[in-house]
Amino acid sequence: MNEIIDLTLMSTTFFTLFVIMDPPGTVPVFLALTSTMTARQRRTAARQATAVAFGVILVFTLFGQYILSFLHISVPALQLSGGLLLLLVAMELLTGKSEEPRPSGSGVNVALVPLGTPLLAGPGAIVAAMLAVQESDRSLPAWTAIAVALVAIHVVLWLSMRFAGVIHRVLGDGGTTLVTRLAGLLLAAIAVQLMADAVFAFIEQRF
Repeated sequence: MNEIIDLTLMSTTFFTLFVIMDPPGTVPVFLALTSTMTARQRRTAARQATAVAFGVILVFTLFGQYILSFLHISVPALQLSGGLLLLLVAMELLTGKSEEPRPSGSGVNVALVPLGTPLLAGPGAIVAAMLAVQESDRSLPAWTAIAVALVAIHVVLWLSMRFAGVIHRVLGDGGTTLVTRLAGLLLAAIAVQLMADAVFAFIEQRF
């Protein structure tokens, strides 16, 4: 079996991405950002967010080092920018601005931004996927292990968002509003942590 797939690398990559991408933790944020959507629209958003996240991480897994080197972008810079974007989203959730109706045809599809990226395919997940490639021997079993881990974590992410509607029906409007505020608070904390880690990484690079 190990001749076909590196089980150790697969499990390590999967659980690392699971902790970083946090499928259970995406449920309240997903509910908050899709609170004005119908059940059908929410299912579509779950598929789109999963597809976007998978595409972004796959691209950076294969070409991440080349992309960052070509653009002269450091990993801390990527991490800091992702943290800033998440903080803006968190402020909208905390103030209720995200719940205000938007004119049709305007605004950004939340399934793409911020759900697909940077919430799911954020700097942490991107760096973790890139490190998995760097630390492997880049053999066929290693590439297979990384591919299986990426597919598996995104299936788990899709399932967590796909059935978020059930949670929405259980909570009701009042419960969803409460979850929205809590999600904003947690998302703000995640954003601050990302930015703090980026600042410390910048300092370590300088000294």
